[in-house]
Amino acid sequence: MKLNLLLSGLLLSCTAGIALPAHADQLQEVNARKELICGVYADVVPFSYPDQKSRALVGMDVDLCNALAKEMGLKATPKPLSVEARISEVKMGRVDLVIANLAYTKTRGEQIEFSNAYYITKEVLLVKKSDAAKTLADFEGKRISATKGSTSEQSIHMSVKDGVPVTFQDTGSAYLALQQNKVSGFVTNMMTAIQFVQQTKGTPDELAILREPMALEPIGAGMRKGEPAFTAAVNKALMGLEANGEFKKIWDKWLGPDTKYGITRTEKIAPLSELKFQAMP
Repeated sequence: MKLNLLLSGLLLSCTAGIALPAHADQLQEVNARKELICGVYADVVPFSYPDQKSRALVGMDVDLCNALAKEMGLKATPKPLSVEARISEVKMGRVDLVIANLAYTKTRGEQIEFSNAYYITKEVLLVKKSDAAKTLADFEGKRISATKGSTSEQSIHMSVKDGVPVTFQDTGSAYLALQQNKVSGFVTNMMTAIQFVQQTKGTPDELAILREPMALEPIGAGMRKGEPAFTAAVNKALMGLEANGEFKKIWDKWLGPDTKYGITRTEKIAPLSELKFQAMP
């Protein structure tokens, strides 16, 4: 009996010893290896895509990863991810954070931590040029196309009374539905919309972007929950890039007035709590 009690005590002691070490602080881990692993898109222009000559990843999100790492005193290591893997990879700790045009939604906010928003994108309604002066109210009860499962689809329910979503697996098919007059409008993000407007300019099928946005979407870096020190360090670095003008340089290089997107930056990097927007589900 005494031997059994002794063995049991030893077993409990060993088990307790195994359980004692707490999960290491992520900021300490990152600083120890002197490396910031950023999950970025594998091939999405202009955010992160392979350069045709060098095959190295280039793009706005790659530049932001490099600048953020430098601001934190670290080496940047971009890791290509699929669109679908962005949340799971950061939750499992396979990347330190995700910088991949990641829009805040309520569902995502429950799964991961979001940094300060470094820009706000818009979901917009593409229409035939003849409808350019209309408002969202004019599309009440109308059929509107979008990519299936996207925030574009969700914005139809939010912004158009009795709007009827007509969804497709890819952006091209949703666009084609508008050109074939199967729908009255097509919802997509601002950058994609600009490309379609430029593509159709001067043709009988010319399109326009409705002035009134469907939805505003803050874009931030995605991180694991429960790592306040790391989150604070990332936010501090982002605000540093705002203050020293580095983020503006990145913006102007990839999205600014002299690019094909021609977007003038109007917002500054800010915490989500300071922004006025209706969060997607």
